[in-house]
Amino acid sequence: MTLRDIAKALDLSVSTVSKALRDSYEIGGETKKRVVDYARANHYQPNRMAKSLKEGKSGSIGVVICSIDNSFVSRMLDGIDGACSAAGYDMIIMQSKESLFQEKSCLKQLEARGVEGVLISPSAETMNFEHLSALRDQGIPLVLFDRICDDFPSDQVGIDNHKGAFQATQHLIANGYRRIAMLNIDPGVHFASQRSNGYADALKANRIAYRKEYVRFCRCSDNEGLKDCVDESIRSLLELAEPPDALFTATDQLSTHSLSVMHQLGCRIPQDIALIGFSNTELAGMLTPPLSTVYQPAFEIGQRAAEKLIKLIRGKNLQDNFYETVRLPIRLDIRNSSSRTKNQAVV
Repeated sequence: MTLRDIAKALDLSVSTVSKALRDSYEIGGETKKRVVDYARANHYQPNRMAKSLKEGKSGSIGVVICSIDNSFVSRMLDGIDGACSAAGYDMIIMQSKESLFQEKSCLKQLEARGVEGVLISPSAETMNFEHLSALRDQGIPLVLFDRICDDFPSDQVGIDNHKGAFQATQHLIANGYRRIAMLNIDPGVHFASQRSNGYADALKANRIAYRKEYVRFCRCSDNEGLKDCVDESIRSLLELAEPPDALFTATDQLSTHSLSVMHQLGCRIPQDIALIGFSNTELAGMLTPPLSTVYQPAFEIGQRAAEKLIKLIRGKNLQDNFYETVRLPIRLDIRNSSSRTKNQAVV
C-alpha cells in the first residue's frame, strides 16, 4: 500500500493524502478522517527512510535518562514510547549514568543523528543548563521531564517535589515520630533541594527543630558508590547519642538501599526506626515490611512529556518565550514501614 494507492482509492491527489497523514492544517477534518481510516484499515506503513530523505526529518526523538536499570525510569519510558508510537516517532534512548560529561556526550550524539527533539531527565551532576540552552538555540525542541527545575526556562513535566516531601514528613509526624532524619542526594540538584525544603518546612510547621545531625547527603553518581554512602549514612545515624526514630528518603534508589541496609544491621522496621520514601517499585507492597512510599505517576510523566515535545516539533500551540511546567499529582501509599506499633511510646 502506497500513498498513490490510497489517493486512487479515495479519488484524491497524492499531495492531499500525504498532508492528511501528516495532520496538516491545510486539510479539512472530514478528509483527514477518510484518509487515516482507509490507511489504517489497509495497513499502510510509511516508508520512513524515504520520508526522512524527502523532508529532511529523521522521525526520531532523543531521550536522555540517568539509568535504565530503574523501575521508575522504565515506567516513564513506557509512557514516552506509547506517545511516540501513536505519533509515528521512533525513540533513541541514551543514559547519562548521572554524569554531566556523559550527558553532554549523549546530546552531541543525538544532535549528530538528526533527532527532531529531545526529552531529558538531567543527571545528578547537572546544575548548570547552558548545554541545554545551546541545544535549543540550534533549533532542536527540548522538554525536561521528571527532574524539573524552576531556574531553567523550558517546557517541563514532573511533580511537586516540595509537596511530596512535605506530605511524607507530615505523615511521620502524624504517627507520633519526632526525631525524623532525611537521606537525600546532592542538595545542589534542584529537585533534591525542593524535597529537602519540603522536609524542613514540615518540621517547621509542626514546631519540630531541624537538626543537622539528622540530615545526610549522598553525592555519588554511580550505583555502587550510592550503596556505600547509604550504608555509611544509616550507620552514622544509628550511632548518634539520640538516634532518629524515623527516616525519610528522597529518591527511589535511596529508599530501596536504605531498607536493605536496615535489614543487614538488624533494625526492626518500624519498631526501631520507621521508613518512608520516594519509590515507584511495584514490589513496595511485597517487601518486608511493606514500604510506605511517595508514589509518582511515572507513566503519565513520560507520556505527557512526549506529547508536549511532539507538539513543539510540529509547531502546535506555540507562543514566543512561553514555557509550560506541568506538575502531576503525587500520592502517599501508606504501608507498614511507617506505622506506629501498639507498644511504641510517642515521645
